Order: sequence, then C-alpha cells, then structure tokens
Amino acid sequence: MAEETVREPQMGLSFEKVWAMFQETDRKMQETDRIVQETALQMKETDRKMRETDRIVQETALQMKETDRKKKETALQMKETDRKIGKLGSKLGDLIEEMIFPNILEKFNKAGYVFGKAAPNVRYRDSRGVYVAEVDILLENGDAALAVEVKTTLTDADIREHLVRMEKLRGYADEHQDKRKLLGAVAGAIASEEVKTFAIKSGFFVLEQSGDTVRISVPEGFKPREW
Repeated sequence: MAEETVREPQMGLSFEKVWAMFQETDRKMQETDRIVQETALQMKETDRKMRETDRIVQETALQMKETDRKKKETALQMKETDRKIGKLGSKLGDLIEEMIFPNILEKFNKAGYVFGKAAPNVRYRDSRGVYVAEVDILLENGDAALAVEVKTTLTDADIREHLVRMEKLRGYADEHQDKRKLLGAVAGAIASEEVKTFAIKSGFFVLEQSGDTVRISVPEGFKPREW
C-alpha cells in the first residue's frame, strides 16, 4: 500500500493580518500625503521667494536707472557750471586787459622801454593758415616786440606756457625774416610772490594792478630775456 503524503492545511489570512495590512497602508498613505503637503508648502515658499527676488531685481533696476539719470543730470549741471565759470573767467580776463591796455605804452615808456604801438589779441598763423599762437597784448617798435600774457590769476603753469609761446613766436618771426628781438611780460589781477619771482627769473616783466592802473615790476639788476 502506497505511503500517503500528509499535507498540513494552509493557514488563510486572518482578520488581524488583514487589519494590520490596512493600518500599514493607511500609515503609508498618510506619510505620502504629509510629504505631498510639505512639498506643496516648499514649492509655495519657493514661488514666494522667487516673486520676492523678482521684485527686488525690478526695484534694483529702477534704482540703477534713477541713479544713472541723476548722474547724467549732475554731469550736465557740472558742464553748465564749467561753462558759466569759463564765461565769467573770460569776462574777468577781458576786464583786466581793458584796464591794462590803455596805459601800457605809457608805463613801459616811463620804464625806459619805448614802444610805438600796442595791439590786443594778436593771432599768428603760418602760410598754410595753421594756428601758431595768440598774444593778449603786443607792443612793437622798430627794434623789438613785447608779448604780454594777461591772466585773472597768474600761476607757474601760465609762466611756463608763456615761455613756450615765446619760442613759437621766435620761430614765426624767423620764418618771416623778422629779426627784431622779442621780449615777454605777464600780468595778473592775482599773483603770489612766488609766482612773480618765478616770472622775473624767467626773464619776464611783471605787470601788477595798482589802484585803477598797473605798474611794471622791474627789480634792481633785472635784465629781461630776449628771444
């Protein structure tokens, strides 16, 4: 007789197991829901921060635009101020020239330097019409010409510039066969003692305001430079 295999009956899912499975599934669903809600909140916060960032960027762009506008306005104001100052300086320079010019021949004549004529604002151009130099006041006679540079405030830089101008005038005179000696002078409503000393050492006469007229500074032993 064949041996029979005895099989134990399989145990079905009990209520407790099913209930435990439902509880685990519910827990996982709740966890998933929590994660979804947290993610939604994070996305909402991220969106808020992005909107805030966008607002800040827009405000910054507006501020930069306003700053640029103010910089342009300031630049225009400074340019206008420079123009007005330049115009005022020009008027002051013209006024000083008008104070100096009427008496300048007489003053130099009394100082022993006789010039027959004086002319204001003399401009020099070469044969091609190229600008060479300009002299505020030019005194002349048959033997010499004297170039006067007039400034509201006389500085060392003005002295050095006039030295260069005298060299240019010498070159112009030589090209035009003008063999007269050239002398230089400077004048200023305001000039420090140091500047006047520098001018005299450079060989220039110094014209100073004295009341309603001018006087020529000719220190003892002064010998004007000739070009």
